[in-house]
Amino acid sequence: MIKQAVILAAGLGSRLKERTEAMPKGFLELNGKAIVEWSVQKLLGTGIEKIIIGTGHCSQMYDGLAKKYPAIQTVYNAAYAETGSMGTLEVCAPHITEDFLLLESDLIYDGIGLYVLHNDPYENTILASGATHSGDEVYLETAAGFLKALSKDKASLASADGELVGISKLTLAILKAMCEYAAKSRSTSPKMEYEHAIAAVSSEYPVFIRKIEYYAWREIDDENHLRMAETEILPRILENESLHTVRREVLLNPGPATTTDTVKYAQIAADICPREKEFGLLMAEMCHDLTAFVASPAEYETVIFGGSGTAADEAMVSSCVPEDGRILIVDNGSYGERLAKIASVYKLNYAVFKSEPYEAINITKLENEFKTGKYTHLGIVYHETTTGLLNPLEKIGPLAKKYHLVTVVDAVSAYAGIPMDLAKLGIDFMAATSNKLIQGMAGVCFVICKKQELEKIKNIPIRSYYLNLYDQYTYFAKNKQTRFTPPVQTLYALHQAILETKQETVEKRYKRYTECWKILVSAVKKYNLKMLVKEEEQSHLITAIFDPETEKYRFDALHDFARRRSFTIYPGKLGNISTFRIANIGDIQPEEMQRFTEVLKLYLDSIDWN
Repeated sequence: MIKQAVILAAGLGSRLKERTEAMPKGFLELNGKAIVEWSVQKLLGTGIEKIIIGTGHCSQMYDGLAKKYPAIQTVYNAAYAETGSMGTLEVCAPHITEDFLLLESDLIYDGIGLYVLHNDPYENTILASGATHSGDEVYLETAAGFLKALSKDKASLASADGELVGISKLTLAILKAMCEYAAKSRSTSPKMEYEHAIAAVSSEYPVFIRKIEYYAWREIDDENHLRMAETEILPRILENESLHTVRREVLLNPGPATTTDTVKYAQIAADICPREKEFGLLMAEMCHDLTAFVASPAEYETVIFGGSGTAADEAMVSSCVPEDGRILIVDNGSYGERLAKIASVYKLNYAVFKSEPYEAINITKLENEFKTGKYTHLGIVYHETTTGLLNPLEKIGPLAKKYHLVTVVDAVSAYAGIPMDLAKLGIDFMAATSNKLIQGMAGVCFVICKKQELEKIKNIPIRSYYLNLYDQYTYFAKNKQTRFTPPVQTLYALHQAILETKQETVEKRYKRYTECWKILVSAVKKYNLKMLVKEEEQSHLITAIFDPETEKYRFDALHDFARRRSFTIYPGKLGNISTFRIANIGDIQPEEMQRFTEVLKLYLDSIDWN
């Protein structure tokens, strides 16, 4: 799996004259977006975690791009005016830690090329195309499919078997050889281009030429290239890529959530046995990242299972309460009730603190229960999906720690969407899932555990063979494998979702969710509907709305009306209160929530509501 990419972006772009006097070529815009940003987004969409950009001319613009995309690291080539692209690659080389993709910055290209390179079996591969007639071609001569020579002078080659696109897959070994060759050749070739270094070492490190005959791409070096890119190539690229777009369904139910196409396509990967070392290392990396969103990996550990969020709840509750312990479970909705049900199934010593599902918890009353000294553990839901009520963990967690309670928290509908710090919140064990706010696919769940408390549960008798938290933890720590077969493709999707969460950040994601919520709340008020939970106590993630009080209203009719327009909504879950729920989690955008409110208005008008 290729995780790193390098973009060579130091050049002056002098053939474009005044266009590039005050900006690099990579910032030429097509359809209102810089071509280097098109490239960055395509790379991130194929699972690239780190993008090193070698800069020179107007380097500050790339530094600004790095602030927008946390995956980007810029490396400045101070001698960019005196060196060619190989000089910039040499400056980047110390920051490259594994096999990588190498790209030029002045390209527009169909993303299928990245997919082809990711899946190509050869370690060192150059992407090539058929004839482009661009006027600045680098021709490739091959022998049995491998690079033999390259040149801009077609007549100097025995055959021209393809054209260099400017996207390659390289190993660290060939990079080292290229850098050594460039250093030896400095006096005679100070402005060496990277492709000549590849050709020079290709006899020792064979380089396969992967040709896509009618590949859509263009390097933009002059005005003619720019015209071709705008009028011929970009339309082809957009049309080709539109064929891979998955029909957009906006899920406004509380989960699973709407996902990006890149998360969906991450599941299409080469088959692998999950016992292979590389897959174990991928899972270990994911566990680290899942922890880091909410806690220090030095203090907390993520334990992964195959299953839904309820499986994580069950693993957590059944594994964490000792025989002589007693857990107090806060029930203020269906998911608090579920925690209590799990405790009853495992015949744990437990009690229930009942609170209304649509009102804030009476913290004084809860503390009085803590003061009795009857309990060793507290179980609570952070965000009660039943109603959208957000329980104030910032008050309850530290209060529980004051009375020395181990905290067991269901954050299935809060994790990765609400900024949180488990240590500050006083959370010892926290359950979450892959298919809600982290924006992955359903099928993976996990418990994030305070290591100090995790070690304390090792002597608790095993109550569940599959869902034992400590056994899963120790087995993975020793073997980098789960005890039982994990959902491989779902984990690939989760890996992509993690990368996308890193780029957006949890803070910005919550801001986006909140913007969607505000649009919804504004419409609810405008349409004279009423919400179940007070605004100030809502999570900004799920909103429970009272059913319109008219005989003409039926939830099923509203559901079907919205579904025909690509919106999925969900009924309420309080048996004695008639509501429907709108979630604004997942990969939904404010403009989509605005469109839903217009659909809601159309339905309300159809039943003559107000």
